[in-house]
Amino acid sequence: QVELVESGGGLVQPGGSLRLSCVAYGSVFSIYAMGWYRQAPGKQRELVATTSGGSTNYADSVKGRFTISRDNAMNTVSLQMNSLTPEDTAVYYCNADVKSGYLTRGYWGQGTQVTVSS
Repeated sequence: QVELVESGGGLVQPGGSLRLSCVAYGSVFSIYAMGWYRQAPGKQRELVATTSGGSTNYADSVKGRFTISRDNAMNTVSLQMNSLTPEDTAVYYCNADVKSGYLTRGYWGQGTQVTVSS
């Protein structure tokens, strides 16, 4: 069994920064792609950033402001968010493709709330 646990959300003023972290616990043999998605009220879940095989991919709306990084030894992916705006307010979810035993599948974290407001 694998569990993704996120941390680092909260309330921040416009222009501020937050750092989200996600750790994969459990029977992790290897992790392929890892990423962050978000879902704002009344909207569909959308990709924020992903990393796989040393490459990264960002949504246009966060390019230049957010940075995704991972620590393979610690089974961790982080998202540094700078210059936050109210439009970044959402529940942020960690996602990872994890090989556990003979099975590889995608896992989601429980989500962490990010609120950008003055």
